[in-house]
Amino acid sequence: MADTEQLVAKFLRVGLTEAKAKETVKNKTVSSNLSQLVDWAGEGVDLTGVRGNLLYHTASKTKPQIWSLAPLLVTYITSDKLDTELRLSAAIEHFLKLPPGTKAEDVDTKKLDEAAGVGVVVTAEEVEQAVEDAIKAVKGEIEQARWRFNTGPLMGKVRGQLKWADGKAIKSEFELQLLDLLGPKTDQDLLPPPKVEKKKGEKKKVAKEEKAAGDDVEEDGAATISELMKTKVHFHKPGENYTTDGYVTTPTTRDRLREHLERTGGQVRTRFPPEPNGILHIGHAKAININFGYAAAHNGVCNLRYDDTNPEKEEERFFTGILDMVTWLGYTPHKVTHSSDNFQQLYDWAKLLVEKDMAYICHQQVEDIRGFNPPPSPWRNRPIVESLQLFEDMKNGKFDEGQATLRLKVTLEEGKQDPVAYRIKYVPHHRSGDTWCIYPTYDYTHCLCDSIEDISHSLCTKEFQARRSSYYWLCNAVDIYCPVQWEYGRLNVHYTVVSKRKIAKLIETGVVQDWDDPRLFTLTALRRRGFPSEAINNFCARMGVTGAQATVDPAMLEAVVRDTLNTTAKRSMVVTQPLKVTVVGDLKKKDIKVPDFPNEPEKGEHSVTLESSFYIESSDFRETMEAGYRRLCPGQAVGLRYAGLVIELVDMVKKNGEVVEVKVKTIPIEEAAKPKAFIHWVAAPVSVEVRMYGRLFKHKTPEDPAVVPGGFLEDIAENTLEVRQALADKHLVGSKLYEKFQFERIGFFCVDRDSTKEKLVFNLTVGLKEDSGKL
Repeated sequence: MADTEQLVAKFLRVGLTEAKAKETVKNKTVSSNLSQLVDWAGEGVDLTGVRGNLLYHTASKTKPQIWSLAPLLVTYITSDKLDTELRLSAAIEHFLKLPPGTKAEDVDTKKLDEAAGVGVVVTAEEVEQAVEDAIKAVKGEIEQARWRFNTGPLMGKVRGQLKWADGKAIKSEFELQLLDLLGPKTDQDLLPPPKVEKKKGEKKKVAKEEKAAGDDVEEDGAATISELMKTKVHFHKPGENYTTDGYVTTPTTRDRLREHLERTGGQVRTRFPPEPNGILHIGHAKAININFGYAAAHNGVCNLRYDDTNPEKEEERFFTGILDMVTWLGYTPHKVTHSSDNFQQLYDWAKLLVEKDMAYICHQQVEDIRGFNPPPSPWRNRPIVESLQLFEDMKNGKFDEGQATLRLKVTLEEGKQDPVAYRIKYVPHHRSGDTWCIYPTYDYTHCLCDSIEDISHSLCTKEFQARRSSYYWLCNAVDIYCPVQWEYGRLNVHYTVVSKRKIAKLIETGVVQDWDDPRLFTLTALRRRGFPSEAINNFCARMGVTGAQATVDPAMLEAVVRDTLNTTAKRSMVVTQPLKVTVVGDLKKKDIKVPDFPNEPEKGEHSVTLESSFYIESSDFRETMEAGYRRLCPGQAVGLRYAGLVIELVDMVKKNGEVVEVKVKTIPIEEAAKPKAFIHWVAAPVSVEVRMYGRLFKHKTPEDPAVVPGGFLEDIAENTLEVRQALADKHLVGSKLYEKFQFERIGFFCVDRDSTKEKLVFNLTVGLKEDSGKL
């Protein structure tokens, strides 16, 4: 209590109110920093007003790696060399760019003064002239819009010209000169802006223009991964690790960074480090794009590193499957590495940690140390020599599984204490065989392997933020180069599950067939369904790289897929639910040239046959006229796409009460009334199988017990797969695996791996955008 009162009294010196001072005391970091700053300022120095504000700003904004330079900031603040937040921020930024370990006495004060604008005075005349020039350049626009004119960009321009000018002075000068130019606001100026009347059809046109301009991209995203990484993602430069938030420096950091730069030449190096115990899913696509994409955008390299530290769950098919998906997305690893490549080095470092009393052997059971408040280990302070011998005994197989672990003496950000670094597993490793019976954990392994591979940017999902402190602690504890960990939000999709265990359960219960079932969101499933890799990459780009977790509707991904396929998938006519049509009268058999892309005929064409017997979709015929129905029915003709003909119903043939054939007469289109619709058709067709897929789950969040109390298996939707025996244009014969087409008026489809020489199988990728008025 006495300490709190002393701190409050100290903080009152910098001009804080009593309430603000008490609130500050609750923040341990800011409170400790501010207390030190006041002590450094000394007694008898006036710390109120601007000085107090700047000291508080220093306490809350100065990063740990430059705290040793904070006394110099206090000197500059109390001598009024730093008299604005702008100058203070510039000084802090300058310190961050200094080599790690720089001492206050080594700071070049001339460069500091220049960086922070110390002594630079911007006169009122300079502000007046800059504002006058800015207004003059757009005077006509201002006079037209009057007080509705947005002056924000103009003020920003002037601030850019006069970096050290007082922002309030610039704003005041703008108001004064605008008043002189426009006079006081009139009643007309105070009215709401007039509404602009839009002509019919203008809204639709604007929407199309916006979409073409890429306005459907998320604010933090971009149209492509390359654009995203070059324009929206701003990580540190290689070697400037110490400028990043939370980075921990030591007396050897400067040497380690220099050696790192000598080895890499300042090259950006990233890695994609999946565990080879399952199939990659849509969330992994974001990780792949960020790691490989960032390296590619900055002329760097990215390794594919298998984190193969858990031999119980690793299978060869997962190793090959991961590389297959990385390659499919368009990336080539600089190297393919394995964490197991470094087992001996990792073990040697673990022994070093024990020797430094930074790790110990513990015998608590796994279930006893789970969670955030487990009981402290009674073996935490056992003698170093004892832990070293026990660690050797673990390695030599003298303990059963679960009887001993190696734990690190460190507390994570989330409060979890002493994470496990090594555990015993009597399972042969796929690469090292029976050499080891102790295996390192991911938390212990990945930062050390990052250092071994000279990774400059360790990019990972947000949940690893709670382990960033142990990442830096471990590298510094064994005195090696320490990369920088950057975190970004995970990508999740509604109406699906991506957990390996849950997908395995779906397969086991027969809900889906395998890991690549097109109803799943594994990458193999999306490829099989027909999603282009380019579309997946662009979708990830649109999501951006932020700390926010994104959970999106599948329709967002499907929209990007549709946009991609619209320009790449050849058109074809396929009837998925055939109804036979026979022409009454004379219709000569003929071949018709059909463009692969009707809007871009120069991209190629194919030939289709038309003869007196052909097939249409059964839904394109109705036995009776219905309101709003536009296709073939009694009294209503319909056009045939590409044929130059209109067909008119003559008769229908029924079997067991169901129409199995319609008889029509044909009329040249130039001689007929304009039909309300044109339909697709096939003649002399080949038989194909078409699989129509729907969403696998009923609810957005099938794993949420509040939404689905019975568990995700109780949320399976009905009719998620419909198999149709369809008829297709014969030009599709010979189509290759994963080749994509637009079946006109139906959707986009992809050749499935179940296809044979005798019969092609197509999967529905996405449907077409439907016109709500079309029936």
